[in-house]
Amino acid sequence: MAARAMTFPVRRQALTGLWMPAASVARRSSFWSGTPEFYFAKEIDNSRLVKVADRKRNREMAMLAAVMSVFFLLVMTYAWQHFSSVEYGYQIETLKTQRDNLSELNKALHLEQASLRDPERIDMLARRMGLSSPQAGQMTQLDPAANDGGAPAIAQASEIAVVTLTR
Repeated sequence: MAARAMTFPVRRQALTGLWMPAASVARRSSFWSGTPEFYFAKEIDNSRLVKVADRKRNREMAMLAAVMSVFFLLVMTYAWQHFSSVEYGYQIETLKTQRDNLSELNKALHLEQASLRDPERIDMLARRMGLSSPQAGQMTQLDPAANDGGAPAIAQASEIAVVTLTR
């Protein structure tokens, strides 16, 4: 049986917005010719079929799986290295910023230390507290020659001068 396609009238939209039948439908015959065909779904039972093992196909699939696994590992290794390098870059920038901040702090502390060690400042603070320059005989010079290069020295008690301040 030859299958004949069923055609329905095609309508086109007129310029007025109304639907009008197409011109080709008017020329066709208005009666049905031929026998209508009906299609039924057929249940197919493939439970008795046995799949034959194709060794070549299995070997090809195993090779494809191995190649794809190696490719996946290579891509993951590349991605891991790339993201690690980006992370290390951020860490390096953070450490550089921290180093610069610590360098500025170190410079500020050296400047503060230099200003605190200024002999004029120390003399001015001492005079405000009522201290005066030492008199002759109040200072004792330590003899560096007495110590023979790192050998232990025994401490000695000497006369201690006690100064009292009265206001």
